[in-house]
Amino acid sequence: MTSEVQGVLRIGVLGSYGGFNIGDESILTCVLGDLRAWRPDAWLVVFSRNPEHTRAHHRSADEVIGWEGLGQDRLRSAVGGLDLLILGGGGLLYDSEARRYLRLVNAAHHLGIRTFAYAVGAGPLHEADDRHAVRTVVGAMDEVVVRDEESRLVLEEVGVEREITVAADPALLLPPEEFTDEMLLHEGIPGGARLVGMSVREPGRAAEHLDVSDYHALLADVADFLVRRFDTHVVFMPMENQDIRHAHAVLSHMTAADRGRVLNGSYSPGQTLDFMRRLSLAVGMRLHFLIFAAVSGVPLLPLPYAGKVFDFARSVGAPALVGVAREQAGLLLAEVDRLWDEAPQRREAMSAHVDALRERSGRTWERCRALLEDIEAQHAPALPVVLPAP
Repeated sequence: MTSEVQGVLRIGVLGSYGGFNIGDESILTCVLGDLRAWRPDAWLVVFSRNPEHTRAHHRSADEVIGWEGLGQDRLRSAVGGLDLLILGGGGLLYDSEARRYLRLVNAAHHLGIRTFAYAVGAGPLHEADDRHAVRTVVGAMDEVVVRDEESRLVLEEVGVEREITVAADPALLLPPEEFTDEMLLHEGIPGGARLVGMSVREPGRAAEHLDVSDYHALLADVADFLVRRFDTHVVFMPMENQDIRHAHAVLSHMTAADRGRVLNGSYSPGQTLDFMRRLSLAVGMRLHFLIFAAVSGVPLLPLPYAGKVFDFARSVGAPALVGVAREQAGLLLAEVDRLWDEAPQRREAMSAHVDALRERSGRTWERCRALLEDIEAQHAPALPVVLPAP
């Protein structure tokens, strides 16, 4: 299937887009930016879970389609006319969600449209329907790039038998946008204060045996320690809407709640990234919170939540705790204390790791561009044959 407009590539981008997660929005920003810089005249279609949000925040998209709940015929119509469908990036291939995203990819395959997995994350994958969808649909894609080694191992365990390239998260290359002093004051954060960023989310596997109230109280102990020990203000940075509730719950357990703030404004991924440069330390769970901190040169302490966080912690030389539990409170506070004392050395050591990760992240676009150039070559009109004069 070729594009409807002669000479113009039509490229679709499918992911968990629509303002639900700053990490996913940062990835979409990077993917659209690379595509637009490469071919300013390409027709870019975003398949979004919230089309209104995507239209308002990603103006480089030419068309936005809400894809959830579409029947098979409408799925085929939605991808019809594309030259390439890009899946990702971000964590899309996991239980109960993988089969939903792959329905659209499978529809593209039936129409002969080429597909590319853009530094996706995979796992956990235990449900039979999702495993089957991943094994068959991902296995049939033109190229598969994953964002970490754990995702490659998950795909291989499921039975995906093909070459899988390991790169790094696309958000490592996100360009910053200015977070102004006026924005800081609007948040009630005093200028010139020493700031520490925290990212908290639902306990999940990080503290599955810990009462939620105890979990919030433990993280409040960490925040209070940062305030008292280092004379800081703690800024909670929600990366998803649901994080706001947990951030306020932790704040309510703090004895020094007057030195804590939850960011309330609606900021772009680039502005969130730029805010990081104001921090002295970052402690948190969300992967892209940690990625933004590392890119900004902020010493970080990842709190355990999922394999992707452990994988990233190892990749930047950061400590990776093995659990969040009341009996580990002393260990957690000691690690925070050590991180503060060793901040200059940690910052310097992390820089080389981040440079290597950014180089790996760029490989995804290089491989995607190569596929697009191949598609262009196949669609180029044949040159006329010039016969020699008699």
